[in-house]
Amino acid sequence: MSKRIAVMDLGTNTFHLLIAEGNASDYKALVHEHDSVKLGEGGINKGIIQQASYERGIASMQKFGEDIRNYDVKNVRAIATSALRNASNGGQFINEVADKTGINIELINGEQEAEYIYKGVKLAGGITHQTTLIMDIGGGSVEFILGNENSILWKQSFEIGAARLMDKFHCTDPIPQDSICALNLYLEENLTSLISIASKYPVNVLIGSSGAFETFAELIERSKNNQFELNIKNYDFELDDLLSLTEKLIASSHEERRNTEGIIPIRVDMIVVASLVTRFIIERLKIPQVCMSTYSLKEGVLAEMMDTHQA
Repeated sequence: MSKRIAVMDLGTNTFHLLIAEGNASDYKALVHEHDSVKLGEGGINKGIIQQASYERGIASMQKFGEDIRNYDVKNVRAIATSALRNASNGGQFINEVADKTGINIELINGEQEAEYIYKGVKLAGGITHQTTLIMDIGGGSVEFILGNENSILWKQSFEIGAARLMDKFHCTDPIPQDSICALNLYLEENLTSLISIASKYPVNVLIGSSGAFETFAELIERSKNNQFELNIKNYDFELDDLLSLTEKLIASSHEERRNTEGIIPIRVDMIVVASLVTRFIIERLKIPQVCMSTYSLKEGVLAEMMDTHQA
């Protein structure tokens, strides 16, 4: 009997719903929705979900609840991360969702989040025997997982997500040089444990998990007049292509980004700080090879729910 499950990844910027059946290594997606709720908008560094964001989040969960009922899914998990974890009214949001939809949201910590991201990226088949650093740039937090196909060597979640960094450093557009310097210094100070572990285990490959990395891949392929399909699981970057693209994005104006095909609205501004974080990691850790995985947290949860022995 094929198993039908629903996984929700309730992030700071986007709520995701995946309804799938089959087994983890070969599942069929019946519904794959992304809802740009911007839960962190206006309040991410104040530790509160603002009213408009709160209402968008509730409406999104009601819509997901309908999809789950329509597909008659009994096996359901909703995973919440940084924004709900740190918001003073996060508990209230969770209770209201349970009342209105019957969906029970699980709050997970950064360590669990990193674990699921590793499982998701591993499911996509992108991790090899080489020492690999997985990076998942969310709106509220960034997860780093160092390991290989056999195991995780080290993992940590940092509250330095794109929405937080944008709020702190990207107040003028294009982002000025002094803000770039301040952001780089902030990363240097906040990522000491990552820098230290990477000096012990030099990183051969960086895998960017979905999000901004999908945009990077799409923009590079479009610049070569290639059709980019997001139904792939993994993508290999040419390092020079990626670095010159991030340089261009960092120097661009809001208007230029908004008019660039391939940048979805939610990423028009966040792509700047995501580019700066990506550059910082590649250059600071001297990483020679960069890839992208379209699988992330929700696929890691899916792998666990479908009871595969691969995860």
